[in-house]
Amino acid sequence: MKGFDAEFRDLEHYIRVITERIWEGRRFEDIRRYYGESCAVETPAGVTIGIDPVIEGTRAALAVFPDRRLLAEDILISGDEDGGWLSSHRIISPMTHLGAGVLGPPSGSKLHVRSVADCVCIDNRIVHEWLVRDQAAIALQIGSTPRALAQRWLDERGAFEKSAMPAAPAPYRSFIDNDALAQRYAAFMQALWTKGTAGVEPQYDAAVSLAAPGGQTLVGHEEVRDFWTGLRAAVSDAVLSIEHLVINRRANRCPAAAMRWRVLGVHGGGRRYGAPTGRPIELLAISHAEFIGEHVQREWVLLDDVAVWMQLLRPSKG
Repeated sequence: MKGFDAEFRDLEHYIRVITERIWEGRRFEDIRRYYGESCAVETPAGVTIGIDPVIEGTRAALAVFPDRRLLAEDILISGDEDGGWLSSHRIISPMTHLGAGVLGPPSGSKLHVRSVADCVCIDNRIVHEWLVRDQAAIALQIGSTPRALAQRWLDERGAFEKSAMPAAPAPYRSFIDNDALAQRYAAFMQALWTKGTAGVEPQYDAAVSLAAPGGQTLVGHEEVRDFWTGLRAAVSDAVLSIEHLVINRRANRCPAAAMRWRVLGVHGGGRRYGAPTGRPIELLAISHAEFIGEHVQREWVLLDDVAVWMQLLRPSKG
């Protein structure tokens, strides 16, 4: 790959190797080698600029979960060596809550937690990243709740303030694949947020399995429809933006999609996030999906319910 160290065969190899070196190998200073000086990282709870916050965040995570592993379930790729690459890296982390930190005293709980990192990679460095972790799954597995963990973090920080994410390098300000399957997936999401859940049956295989926030696994049309219905009910006046979408077609594997999407609106209530508050609400999510024919058979929806609760519980200004 142009601009990358000769040891890396392709982008997937690059992502796997540097992840192993930084996390399992505890080579924290390698972050300075593989991240750009002004790298911007957005999570649902905030935005950081530069290398030092990445190093500090990695050290803090391993202090709380010292045996944490980052196992790659899939890496979906868009781009090329001229305009840059984007890797959408779906990870499952087995780990044990052994250290004190942002989660409080160690519980000794054994956890399995998913995350997805979308990384723009140019000239051997990650220069822009969006990271969504299933913080609700962490809360539930240590004996708390997403709402309680959100309140804890608000009490410690005093506020929920999220700065604007700098613009990504072109073409990743909005990369949308023209593949017919990608366009069908995008059309479903647009219709879901504007019209409702009538498109669930045409979009999903009858035997669909959906990995939902909180570590849940949903099976079949009814459970998937209930999930989307509950999420939609929580956001009034919803405006959906699809920020990245790619289909990867690989030998001996089902076609797979990565989609990063964002919904802005007003908290309208419903079961998922409690009684309506009328507060502005933002959902930043990354979905991966595998298809049989035109139908989604397996899907992973990464959404941070703790960050959503922080938006709803934060103290009023003034």
